[in-house]
Amino acid sequence: MPSRTFFDTNVLVYMFDSKAPEKQKRAQDLFDQAAPGEAVISTQVLKELFVTLTRKLVKPLPEERALALLVEMSELPVVGLDPSMIVEGARLSMDHTLSFWDSLILVAARSAGCRKVLSEDLQHGRRILDLEIHNPFADL
Repeated sequence: MPSRTFFDTNVLVYMFDSKAPEKQKRAQDLFDQAAPGEAVISTQVLKELFVTLTRKLVKPLPEERALALLVEMSELPVVGLDPSMIVEGARLSMDHTLSFWDSLILVAARSAGCRKVLSEDLQHGRRILDLEIHNPFADL
């Protein structure tokens, strides 16, 4: 099995953000280079992606296009959060001074057997739950 990498919402959003062309290219390259089954997301990422693409970008995508992207992204390995994972995320948030939402990302990534989390929101190089946090835009 290939090494799994969790894609946080912010990395996926940049694939469609023409206002940040360097980040857009980097995000697209990372996603395109992932082997089948290697790129992992969660139901949380799907929800955040739709809202961000349709409401938070300077040039939002039409809802129909964002919906089509959700359908496409749903074909990736997707982690659904259950109540025990939510409780674990709350504990992780308290123990590591992380936002609750970032903690849920980490819990989902670990449950999917990921080794790396791509995120602009978490501290680059930090290790939590045996996950390596990598900000793919740190050098831009």
